[in-house]
Amino acid sequence: MEKINTVVAIYGTHAQAEEAIRSFKSSTFDMKKLSIVGKDYHSEEHVIGFYNIGDRMKFWGKRGAFWGGFWGLLFGSGLFLIPGVGHIMVLGPLVSWIVGALGNAAVVGGLTALGAGLYSIGIPKDSIVRYETALKADHFVVVAHGTVAEVTTAKEILEGTNPLSVDEHLASAA
Repeated sequence: MEKINTVVAIYGTHAQAEEAIRSFKSSTFDMKKLSIVGKDYHSEEHVIGFYNIGDRMKFWGKRGAFWGGFWGLLFGSGLFLIPGVGHIMVLGPLVSWIVGALGNAAVVGGLTALGAGLYSIGIPKDSIVRYETALKADHFVVVAHGTVAEVTTAKEILEGTNPLSVDEHLASAA
């Protein structure tokens, strides 16, 4: 298990999560070190779908404009069905952490695919449960990673956007 310095924030609405991402865009923080996770699956009679061509992605659904605006900013995308949570959209390096954890059979202790991805980089199980609970409640999770200095900067940016919570997970403290 590779431990990575991370900071994780939970937002109650997509507008708040969008504000957080835009705050990073206007800073010097490397956008390749940023991920966002949220649900976009609601009972409705409209078609929900997405396609990926090269680095471009198109999404339809209740929050299509919200997700579509981030495909140009964040690198990597995936749609996962997490039992007990539902369909989640994941943008950023967290996608590769999830896929890597699944490929390495890292799903342990009843963790979901999302949980396995977060656990594989050193995030504690109790925190993972809180993040998955937030997603079940239709909240959004923003994850930034990097050096201790980058994570400290990311935490300051996130705290300035009024999240519901912000947690720092340092590799040296794990």
